Amino acid sequence: MADISYIRAIHDALQEELRLDPLTFVMGLDVWVGAFGATNGLIDEFGAERIRNAPISEAGYAGAGVGAAMAGMRPIVEIEFASFFYCCWDQVCNQAAKLRYMSGGQADIPITFRAAYGATGQAAAQHSETVYAQFMSVPGLKIVAPSDPADMKGLLKSAIRDNNPVLVFEHMGLGRLRGPVPDGDHLVPIGKGAVKREGKDLTIVAIGLMVSKALAAAKTLEQEGISVEVVDPRSLVPLDEDIILNSVAKTHKVLVVDEGHLRGGAAAEIAAVIADKGFDLLDGPIK
Repeated sequence: MADISYIRAIHDALQEELRLDPLTFVMGLDVWVGAFGATNGLIDEFGAERIRNAPISEAGYAGAGVGAAMAGMRPIVEIEFASFFYCCWDQVCNQAAKLRYMSGGQADIPITFRAAYGATGQAAAQHSETVYAQFMSVPGLKIVAPSDPADMKGLLKSAIRDNNPVLVFEHMGLGRLRGPVPDGDHLVPIGKGAVKREGKDLTIVAIGLMVSKALAAAKTLEQEGISVEVVDPRSLVPLDEDIILNSVAKTHKVLVVDEGHLRGGAAAEIAAVIADKGFDLLDGPIK
């Protein structure tokens, strides 16, 4: 088991999947050097045909990726900053998400979209937004937001192998986070959450960078005699409702923590699931 950074986990997942399947390729802005270092050195091993530097047109290269997926390739498209998804909304939501169903199941769309997200300072409003909630209501998309290196590597590899479009959101504040990652072909199933810390008094459901903050808060609260359970959904679509509801059944109190928008956000969706399916489990309001 190696101790590596979140960014290194992305790099290793890409490298392993590129070696595994010659139909896999990476495409995006600055991928020859890597805006955050995740794709550094890949061009030296795989060449410009499989590490494809794209022009500054998210609509153009996202659309090219969808077409390549329909033709049997397995593209990994890097949307450098998640806010840039707005520039290719049609290609992701109106094409990639729907073409399997509009073709009567004849066309697989095995495309992975990677995007950096989150507020880190000095990136301004157009490079700092948390946008995954906007995609959660779009049928046909899978969405993951890994919180540590092991989940990052395992979920990205699973996303690349999936025959449906998967959006992988990578928090910029986690890039240097280090942690143990299992050796070998490490996969994390999409749609399965994880209990990151056991507790009995309060459930905190946290997403992405907020998992680290929730774990830190849980450690502080432990000194005050409060036992906190931290649940990481890992996948937002499909959402592992069972792991959340099982935790609420144990603690009877829940706090949902997310960096995204309050109105119509991922936290609101998770809270709605708990209110709908676990209302009788609660001793107090969802926060």
